[in-house]
Amino acid sequence: MIVDCHTHIWENPQQLGPGGEAHLRRQAGQADLAADPAAHLAASQCVDVSFVLGFFSRQQAAEIPNRLVADYVAKYPKKLVGLAGVDPLAGDAADRLAMAAAEKAFIGVTISPAAQGFHPADSRVQGLYQFCSDKGLVVIVHQDSHLWADAKMEFARPYLWDEVLRDYPKLRMVIAHLGHPWVDETISLLAKHANLYADIASLLRRPWHAYNVMVRAHEYASTDKLLFGSDFPFLSASESVESVYRLNEVTHGTRLPAVPREILRSIVERNALACLGVKHPDYRAPGDS
Repeated sequence: MIVDCHTHIWENPQQLGPGGEAHLRRQAGQADLAADPAAHLAASQCVDVSFVLGFFSRQQAAEIPNRLVADYVAKYPKKLVGLAGVDPLAGDAADRLAMAAAEKAFIGVTISPAAQGFHPADSRVQGLYQFCSDKGLVVIVHQDSHLWADAKMEFARPYLWDEVLRDYPKLRMVIAHLGHPWVDETISLLAKHANLYADIASLLRRPWHAYNVMVRAHEYASTDKLLFGSDFPFLSASESVESVYRLNEVTHGTRLPAVPREILRSIVERNALACLGVKHPDYRAPGDS
């Protein structure tokens, strides 16, 4: 079973806001990074389930509409699950949380302290954590510290989540991109908090960096907390799977340590739905009763 727990869709790059659109064009170069639902579906054929992330930041004038995500997921309920974009400081946060809890398409929410301008332990956000903990909603923390010039990198530090996770031990959370660029902080947190996971999305586009990160996670016995993610449209699911299995190529001809292949396979084939306690009514993993 393969679960891609980090993918994006949008109707046009303008939905990422001015800063996000500019970043996208720098990343894409001359390539056309189509991220409409049809392109997403075509790029995810090799996985069993894909997480589709919504996003909303009032500060960045960016919104991947929750309605867009929900309608797409509703068409392929056994293949897709959605995460609703919620800006905890926006006036409609309560309504968006209610939608995430009520609509079958959603299993949780996406937030970004850096892009939305809040400290993770901000008292104004405690209600979101309590709501998600009580309702069993997954919280995906998107880093986003580099997309916009006014994003607050100091709020993207993974260690800031330690206080939150101590206060809400039942909260199921995924730190995206393994907390890049502070991957060591994330690895330490993974060992400490039972319900915290991290995805490897975007790391796979940088083989040397990905190799070093995986070695550190393996040495600290934290690879069982890593979830596979492609970061579509920047990589397809098949490209990402191949990149994981080719990770040790950078060690060929050297005495550098390799990450055991069984560890790499466990990351690719990890059932993120089960890890995150998701009971999705339209999906049954192989062997489930």
